[in-house]
Amino acid sequence: MTSLGLRRQPHERGACGETGDSVDRLGSGDHFDRLGRLAAYAAAAVMTPYALIKVSWVVGAIAGVLPIGDGFGLAGWVALNTATIGMAGLGIAVALALVRPWGLRLPVRWVAGVAWVGTGFLVPLLPYAVLDSLLGLPDGAPRHRHDGGPAMPGWEAVLIQTSFVGMGLGLAVALPAHLRRRRPEVFAGRVGDAGRGFARPVRWAVGAGAVIGAVWAYWALGGTAGVAHPAQRGVGERLLTGLWGLWGLTAAAATWTVGRGRPARLRHWIPLTLGWLGTGSLCAWSGWQLPFVLYVALAHPAGTALPENLAVAAVLHVAAVAAGAVMLRALVRARGSVTAAEAAPETVDDTGSRLS
Repeated sequence: MTSLGLRRQPHERGACGETGDSVDRLGSGDHFDRLGRLAAYAAAAVMTPYALIKVSWVVGAIAGVLPIGDGFGLAGWVALNTATIGMAGLGIAVALALVRPWGLRLPVRWVAGVAWVGTGFLVPLLPYAVLDSLLGLPDGAPRHRHDGGPAMPGWEAVLIQTSFVGMGLGLAVALPAHLRRRRPEVFAGRVGDAGRGFARPVRWAVGAGAVIGAVWAYWALGGTAGVAHPAQRGVGERLLTGLWGLWGLTAAAATWTVGRGRPARLRHWIPLTLGWLGTGSLCAWSGWQLPFVLYVALAHPAGTALPENLAVAAVLHVAAVAAGAVMLRALVRARGSVTAAEAAPETVDDTGSRLS
């Protein structure tokens, strides 16, 4: 993730032979820092039941004491759930890296990049998970085992839902705290300090993010332009699409706010954090959806059809990934370039004029 713009500072040694003794210039007593550390531990703890449940599914399926998911053979079921176990393990490791001393020895781009994708996946699901828990499935269908399996016990469903919600909330708090601990200059100051305008590619990315978010919001509200099969769009899918649209608009608004430096008194960490979550949502979800869209468009599998026009969906997902990446780079580099300019030594010529 070299494009994140989170560069190593002189006080932090490289990945080989580094001590990780980064100077916490915000102070160990900072309330947000302590909250971030607590959130990191909570995220790791709350994802553990999900990993253990998936391990039990794999072991139980191999032993023949638990059913295999509908439409799967034993090998496919084991492979799918082994992959999700790996993803859960990676999530736990990332959460711990955000708080444990060994995490400071990892390149910040690696930690931030993986956590950025994770928050992009999970944070948009939080309102959906809460509403789904309160209202139930819109069509009244029974709960099914995650990943297409048979009905699961209620306690398993609760633990799985809690794991996703808890990991999303934990990373959303722990990641900014970790980055603020390692790169306090990026989060410092106010929006007016960093407002220098952006180059044309960033302005195009902001516009693309706003358009994409508006299109998804339009579909969520029942719009049918660009939708090939409107009847297939249920309430749950429209809600999730609306959340994607909201985060796309948030990413564009946050980046635009930082670029134009208005409102000048707004704390810089606010649009930076919102932009981080919004760009992560654009890249993570569109990067996840794009292969499915391309598969359906190219392979034409029997009995499978997506609600959206496939060409429109593919264009939106490609544009979302590109726009999210460009806006993220602009966000994290904006304040860093200002602090670098502020730290540049000044010289004085013979007339007393300052030369930078």
